[in-house]
Amino acid sequence: MSAKIEIYTWSTCPFCNRAKALLNQKQVEFIEYCIDGDREGKMKMSERANGRTSVPQIFINNNHIGGCDDLLEINERGELDKILQEN
Repeated sequence: MSAKIEIYTWSTCPFCNRAKALLNQKQVEFIEYCIDGDREGKMKMSERANGRTSVPQIFINNNHIGGCDDLLEINERGELDKILQEN
């Protein structure tokens, strides 16, 4: 699978851990931006995520997927594997 996956997280966030666990289960590499106490990082994430400030915020091939629930829903619909294979 060759998609570029980016995830903005906080180190103590259970939703972040759940999203990362799913990505690890899919055996895909991802770039994690842990933004604990990083005001600039949080601002950048919010700009990319259309104003969302909660974590995680997930991007695949620079497309905003949303948060943990959004990722899980896409997976449940059977669409995540297809998205992960796109360049």
